[in-house]
Amino acid sequence: MTDNTRPDIIYTKVDEAPELASASLLPIIRSFADAAGITIGTRDISLAGRIIAAFPEYLTEDQRITDDLAALGELVKTPEANVVKLPNISASVPQLVAAIRELQGQGYALPDYPEKPQTDAEKDARARYDSIKGSAVNPVLREGNSDRRAAAAVKTFAQSNPHRMGKWVADSKTRVSNMQAGDFFSNEVSATLDKAASANIVLKAADGSETVLKSGVSYPAGTVVDATYMSARALSAFLEDEIEKTKAEGTLFSLHMKATMMKVSDPIIFGHAVRAWLKPVFEKFGDRLDALGVSPNSGMGDLLERVKGEADILAEIERVRDARPPMYMVDSDRGITNLHVPSDVIIDASMPALIRGGGKGWGPDGQEHDTNCVIPDSSYAPVYDETIRFFKENGALDPATAGTVQNIGLMAQKAEEYGSHPTTFEIPSDGTVQMVLDDGTVLHEHKVEAGDIWRSASARKAPIEDWVQLAIDRQAATGYRAIFWLDENRAHDAELIAYVKPILAAKGVADRFEIMSPRDATRASLETITKGENTIAITGNVLRDYLTDLFPILELATSAKMLSIVKLMQGGGLFETGAGGSAPKHVQALVATNHLRWDSLGEFCALGESFRFLAEVKGNPKAKVLGDAVDVATQGYLDNDNSPRRKPGEADNRDSHYWFARYWAQALADQNEDAELATHFAPVAKALTEDEETITAELRADRGKEVDLGGYYHTDPVKTAAVMRPSARLNAIIG
Repeated sequence: MTDNTRPDIIYTKVDEAPELASASLLPIIRSFADAAGITIGTRDISLAGRIIAAFPEYLTEDQRITDDLAALGELVKTPEANVVKLPNISASVPQLVAAIRELQGQGYALPDYPEKPQTDAEKDARARYDSIKGSAVNPVLREGNSDRRAAAAVKTFAQSNPHRMGKWVADSKTRVSNMQAGDFFSNEVSATLDKAASANIVLKAADGSETVLKSGVSYPAGTVVDATYMSARALSAFLEDEIEKTKAEGTLFSLHMKATMMKVSDPIIFGHAVRAWLKPVFEKFGDRLDALGVSPNSGMGDLLERVKGEADILAEIERVRDARPPMYMVDSDRGITNLHVPSDVIIDASMPALIRGGGKGWGPDGQEHDTNCVIPDSSYAPVYDETIRFFKENGALDPATAGTVQNIGLMAQKAEEYGSHPTTFEIPSDGTVQMVLDDGTVLHEHKVEAGDIWRSASARKAPIEDWVQLAIDRQAATGYRAIFWLDENRAHDAELIAYVKPILAAKGVADRFEIMSPRDATRASLETITKGENTIAITGNVLRDYLTDLFPILELATSAKMLSIVKLMQGGGLFETGAGGSAPKHVQALVATNHLRWDSLGEFCALGESFRFLAEVKGNPKAKVLGDAVDVATQGYLDNDNSPRRKPGEADNRDSHYWFARYWAQALADQNEDAELATHFAPVAKALTEDEETITAELRADRGKEVDLGGYYHTDPVKTAAVMRPSARLNAIIG
């Protein structure tokens, strides 16, 4: 159960490695905060928690929990909000189904996820589950725009201790391929509403019949409203062509998407790739595959599970595989391919990792190879294409001398594509899709064919204006080169530029900013940081997501160490702790070897900001002392290289929390601003120092052994605490 009182700071309960780390770190944070009279509460936004909250009538009284995500969604619209948000699962359908099955196995009488709902009960269950999958959390909590950057201490440490980079060569065959026509970019139309309006989205079929796809979509005045579609025919032709080109080039075939965030469109595109890869299999056995419940959108892993007793189908799959180019592998040791599960390959993690590795991907032979990086839509593919071109020409980035790319991202109030889920549709029949306003005006329309993917997205006036002001403030604070990544030839971006230019002119700062297409901005930013200088990327929502993985992975080796501050539009603060793309592998390693490599550095950075924000908002000087001491502790953590190590048996996440607590306590004992806190923490710091040998021995006593967490998506809190807090002496000192 979660806390029901209104705490000073809310710490989110999430999933996988970040949540396991919380079992170790959060008791330390609570103990230190309690000494300053500060309360730390939790709210459950985990995938399992959201599932349980959605079906109260199916559960016993003891099993029911409140809808914490909805409650947080209201809190972030108030000035009192102070939320530390850890990365949560944005679930694909296979992940959602796995979580449901786990909960059912634990005694939760939840309904199954209905693939093809027929009854009213099944349709209701499907609607509830669909509201949980994908990026269900971030659009609710992000009632502000994003300010992401490497903390100064983190950047300094990365330059002093540069990570290994793969070697780029000019004749690398690695490339990015994207559609040249028929995609979302080429079909996009956009308009800014001069007055508040609502719209119906209607499909007019060739026979004159009409189907209302969505009714009553409302927009305030000044909203930028987009509409576009991807041609299924063009997509299939593109994918089939790229498979053949990849084979001729002798490279790996890889698909890079974000089915977790684009939870309607990208699984469909992913399914097209599975179907294209196994085209002869679907042509020969289509009816049987349908009867077996195969959905290409769920990936090859699900398909192989459903046909494992069908010898002739499996033989045909094997024949086709041998005829195809080798595929980029998620886990070559376990045979997990790029097309196994839609959530396994996430573009903002997979592409930076490949680029950092010199353009190499892992093949089924367990070796690295050049790769065809297939990114169907051309809206953002040029960013990765230009990055690869730059490194082919100039060699890999040198982390020891590279400058930094900070980011100001437009994301508030479900801005742009990441808010498009309720208005994205796989078109059932040929016809024309129209967005019809309440006064009868046809705002946008497209002629479409059955199977096309049509979507509408929007960005509201207030978030856009707030975003531009945030960029002005950050540029003024740093003096860095500042670039708006906007393409005047893209319909949506042209509407944003019409907002940006007048605001910059009115503020008298137009000469401090540049506006470039994403491709040109990529090259300009890489040129800037290669010279050791710094720049600010001012971007929309998707590029915010992509760039705050791309550049940190190149600069720091990971995006989990980024400082991510969301200045909520109503005055509150949301402090995010980094990316969670590597979380599943960390959990697997913990269960198998009792070693958790997850690094909580992002949480340390967010925690200091949260305490200082609390001090500012509530006039609590002790909170500022705590926050400043967090920064001292973080610097000590980095200077002494206390990050988790790679190999089981070495220091891991739990050891790193001990060191952080020790440095934090010492910083508080040494400070002169608050004598009461100094007196309280002096014996804590002394005990943590003197008992180092006992504590580290207890932390590592059972390393190398398998552990039982009581679940994956829904762990047992008692078992998890036993694993993550194994030092009795540390627990006693912390209290």
